[in-house]
Amino acid sequence: MSATTAVEMPEIGATGLTPKEVVQRIESGQSNAVKTSSSRSVQDIVRANVFTLFNGIIFAAMVLVLITGSWRDAVFGFVIIINTGIGIVTELRAKRTLDRLSILVASDFLVHRDGRDVEVPHNEIVLDDLLWIRAGEQVPADGQIIQTWGLELDESMLTGESRTVRHKVGEQVYSGATAVSGMALVKVNAVGSHSYAATLTAQAKVYKKTVSDLNKGINTILKFMTFLVVPLCILLILSQIHTVGGWGTALSTGEWRQAVVSAVAGVVGMIPEGLVLLTSLNFAVAAMRLARHNTLVQELESVETLARVDALNLDKTGTITDGGIAFNRLVMLDSANAAAEQAATQALYDCCNEEQPNGTGQAVLAGLKAQGYGAGAVESRVPFSSARKWSAVRKSGETWYMGAPEVIISALEGDYSSVLQQVNEYANDGNRVLLVARSTAPLSEGSCRQKRLRDAVEGANVSDGPQLDVQAEPVALVLCSEKIREDAERTLAWFREQGVRCRVISGDNPVTVGAIARRVKLTGDHEPVAMDARELPEDVNELARVLENVDVLGRVLPDQKKAIVKALHTQNHVVAMTGDGVNDALAIKEADLGIAMGNAAPATKAVAQVVLVDSKFSHLPDVVARGRQVMANMERVASLFLVKTVYSALISLGVVLTQIPYPYLPRHITYIGALTIGMPAFILALAPNTRRYIPGFLKRVVTFALPGGIATALSVLLAAWVLPPVMGWNVTGDATDLSALRATSAIILFAMGVFVLARVARPLNGWRGVLVAVFAAAGVIGAFVPFVANFFALILPTGATMVATLIALAGSALIFALCLWLAPLVRGLTGKLSRRH
Repeated sequence: MSATTAVEMPEIGATGLTPKEVVQRIESGQSNAVKTSSSRSVQDIVRANVFTLFNGIIFAAMVLVLITGSWRDAVFGFVIIINTGIGIVTELRAKRTLDRLSILVASDFLVHRDGRDVEVPHNEIVLDDLLWIRAGEQVPADGQIIQTWGLELDESMLTGESRTVRHKVGEQVYSGATAVSGMALVKVNAVGSHSYAATLTAQAKVYKKTVSDLNKGINTILKFMTFLVVPLCILLILSQIHTVGGWGTALSTGEWRQAVVSAVAGVVGMIPEGLVLLTSLNFAVAAMRLARHNTLVQELESVETLARVDALNLDKTGTITDGGIAFNRLVMLDSANAAAEQAATQALYDCCNEEQPNGTGQAVLAGLKAQGYGAGAVESRVPFSSARKWSAVRKSGETWYMGAPEVIISALEGDYSSVLQQVNEYANDGNRVLLVARSTAPLSEGSCRQKRLRDAVEGANVSDGPQLDVQAEPVALVLCSEKIREDAERTLAWFREQGVRCRVISGDNPVTVGAIARRVKLTGDHEPVAMDARELPEDVNELARVLENVDVLGRVLPDQKKAIVKALHTQNHVVAMTGDGVNDALAIKEADLGIAMGNAAPATKAVAQVVLVDSKFSHLPDVVARGRQVMANMERVASLFLVKTVYSALISLGVVLTQIPYPYLPRHITYIGALTIGMPAFILALAPNTRRYIPGFLKRVVTFALPGGIATALSVLLAAWVLPPVMGWNVTGDATDLSALRATSAIILFAMGVFVLARVARPLNGWRGVLVAVFAAAGVIGAFVPFVANFFALILPTGATMVATLIALAGSALIFALCLWLAPLVRGLTGKLSRRH
């Protein structure tokens, strides 16, 4: 409970709600309880990850193979379990985070009911309650102030404004704000889901799946393959039944099983199952690496989004600044000697050295302690009050005042406009300015009655309290500023070099924010353009045009932050948004990538995809670099997987059209794919790569994969068409001859896979060359290991078959070289034709 509980509460005239009225409101649902609804049910999450297009195709193919009894040819089905498990675990983590979302701190609050003050839990506050808001408490419900004793609120978590706000009678206060000082009696006018904080929470809790360009590309491939898979699978089964003598023979001899297995070999080859699995695993590995640097990735797909970011919106407080105040220096107003400056500095220290100094006082004390100052002898003191805006000490026959310049100067006789001008100049440069004044008159303590009330509730009616001496003279200005993070300037420089446009969006005064942007060199050597958000247009397209020429925005409301993100989206920008307050939550959710600081509000952290646990802005370059590594490498390995899709589709088509037995088994493609695609791809995916992502993933991948896929398909089909008549093989009636053809086809497939791997892994100097050599050797050695050879049906050719295989391999190499040579010519010709049209 707050320390103010023991304070004698001021007397008020109202009696508050009666117990009967309270019960009526609770029964009618007008209490402060908020129904906690789950973001997405476990059932929905499981259903979404299990019943996918990819899983359906693989599962159906696996069932068909298992029906035939050939379980060794069904090992490809394990990828469903692994990939689905990763997806479910990831989304369950996000669900738990969202379900715990709460902006308000649950505790007991003091309400005035039936003529007396009683403590009630947060959920039992009802509509029309008379609620006490005391220093140190978070406002639990929206209300209107009916009496105030110097209430001052920190609304930074709601508005982004770092300065505290003093409220008057009749003004509205919102749930989620924190009382810094003073006290007020508030009539509650919005509770539960209707309160401001609950409204923000409800909007933030709506589940939003991160859109992954990589996953979109893979899904496009899967959708395209679906149109081919079903009819092609049926045609493959029919063609394989035909090769064994028709349905009657197939059913009587059991050859239908081999026909189904052969058909599935074509289907499975067309599905880049390893790519789907590797994408999830690579995202997970990147997330684990970032976690070691105190960066929590809450949605795996967001790692890829990092690579595409070209617009970064930064909240000032908590991102560029750490939310604290730093003492800069003391500026003497008149030419003074060292002794006068030392006396003023010591007086400043003593004025701030209260029992419970506020944030600015603590910053001044810390700064002066670092200069060697300590507590001096003080005869009497008037502590700082947010109502008075000044404090004072009496020492050595002099009275020293310290506080807000405009308040102190307004109470003095004489013209001090030049001092106020200096104050404004320093303030426009981003400083918080205090004034130190000196007087020889005794310190005014105020009346005993006011002193007692001030002790109980700080800052009531200042006209009856301590008074400033009108003859006091301004001596010095105290310059403080928000503490800028040490890493802010170099981090912003890195983003400029990488072509990422950074903007500072804050609820603070645009002049103050602009000054801080200059200090951290937001726009390098150029002066940042600052603007008051109250002048922004409401039309989203007009807003987008204005934003192109603005670097700093101040006085930004939460809805405006969200609108700014939407406006940038209209210009096809990939937007990242950082923040720590509740006022940032909606914009962070709207952005392509939401980044929250570790000390952020729970609502903000819950909706962000990335959380910088130790709140260090300097982690962002690492985060972006990791995303670029993932995306650039996944584009490389996606090309590798798609080659298999292309040649499997073309081989299946060739088999159907020419009615020949399928030239290899599903287990062959499992073995070859693992050594030339799956395992090498995983290693390549983890290699260093800082290339910035460029849109057009799918087009580049398809363009790269077509030559290798076409060359591989032609090589296998030509061998299947030419070798049987040349070698005298009866592949439709003799199982041994069919096995010989499949052994040769598997060797050709493996050799072409090594060629494609070498092309993808370029340059082959260093470890990349070793990678290709190791997996090529592993494939050959595996064929000599009895268990491996038996399990995957690998047969080493001998005699005439060996000669034929070597000739086929030479032909395959020529076809591969020819396809690579023709590919750029075809692309160039296609480009010219498209430009003409």
